Amino acid sequence: MSPRAGGVSVRFATADDCALILDFIRELALYEKAPDAVVATEAQLREHGFGAQPQFEALIAELDGAPVGMALFHPRFSTWLGRPTMYLEDIVVRAAARGHGVGRRLMARLATIALERGWGRIDFTVLDWNPARGFYRKLGFDHLDEWLRYGAGEGWLRRLAEWDKAE
Repeated sequence: MSPRAGGVSVRFATADDCALILDFIRELALYEKAPDAVVATEAQLREHGFGAQPQFEALIAELDGAPVGMALFHPRFSTWLGRPTMYLEDIVVRAAARGHGVGRRLMARLATIALERGWGRIDFTVLDWNPARGFYRKLGFDHLDEWLRYGAGEGWLRRLAEWDKAE
């Protein structure tokens, strides 16, 4: 049974939703001004989300039966808390569905999942210009401005791995 409020229902995604998940990912990339950055495929989503060793889970939000939002998340481990936490990789609500409680329902379901699983918190990153920052603040999420996000793409990973081989 899907949690439901105000015409909004939230359910776990299935392998049959991979095309929909990819559509949401592309829509988010377009919104975040990086439409060409998405190289993921349906096959990759199927393998890594619904294969033998799932690396993520996703929720699909529907408004009056139509898919209008998605949240994709995975566990990670906090050494400071000494237990797993949730990392919210992506959350997207289609523009036409904003203001109908879809984002709030997705975030509430994520909180329920985190509590049910004993995960200590939910972490995510938000672009500094994204107006959703106000929404997250209203829900009680804090901006941790002293923490900066770092990352390295596959090219840099290959270069760094060469150092490992040299030692």
